[in-house]
Amino acid sequence: MNVGLGANEAHGFAAGHALVCYPTNAVYTFIPKNACSTMRVSLAMANGCIEGVEDWTWIHPNNRTFSASLRELVTANFTFVILRCPHARLASVFLDKIVSKTPEFWALYRLEGDQLDEHGLTFRQFVDAIARQESLRANIHWRPQEDFLVYEAYDAYYALEQFGSAVGEIERKSGMDITDARPLTRHGTDQVELVTDECHADTPLSALAEMKREGRAPAHACLYDAALAERVGALYQADIQIYAERFGTADLLFPTSLIARKE
Repeated sequence: MNVGLGANEAHGFAAGHALVCYPTNAVYTFIPKNACSTMRVSLAMANGCIEGVEDWTWIHPNNRTFSASLRELVTANFTFVILRCPHARLASVFLDKIVSKTPEFWALYRLEGDQLDEHGLTFRQFVDAIARQESLRANIHWRPQEDFLVYEAYDAYYALEQFGSAVGEIERKSGMDITDARPLTRHGTDQVELVTDECHADTPLSALAEMKREGRAPAHACLYDAALAERVGALYQADIQIYAERFGTADLLFPTSLIARKE
């Protein structure tokens, strides 16, 4: 059924995460956990709202400050998005937001009727929780990446797994100078020792939190066993398809989770 654009919730959500670089009229789609802090800090500096990285926390209450209007979406000079392996993105969300019990954990806790075990929750149980229909899209950090895509086709797609080699092109085409925000946010696993000794799908939050305090964390792939990798692959199959179509399967944690399209 055709509806007015203002009543199109899917478009409104995606448009709200399409951010404009005003000096160059470039539009960047912001997807959480996909280098989003680095990109938002860089965009805030390009748009003159912060002078330098010392003001980086400005980005948190200003996620939609630069959201594109319909005119800006239509007239953009350059449009781009950064995508990520869905299995890696979900593992990153868990280790960052859930293990550290940020507000995202407590929002899920309430959504689950206060029934999550705040000490014993495992990655497998986290997947159980977000797999429920009312939970999968309840938080932008684990919401499918496909929901953020406002354009049918972007001028450029970049894989987070190859972000370092893409920075030069992004700067040249978008007009932004990219400032690495990872040392400031400390959201990722780039500054800890990655543990690959065993599967941690059923390791409780309390043990994972202790590992983080010791400067260690499971490698993303080690949060999965075969059954869990298959389940998450089915849950985020559309995202896997989009990623594979653009970049192939070499950087997917579990390439076999890609289900062949039926002709």
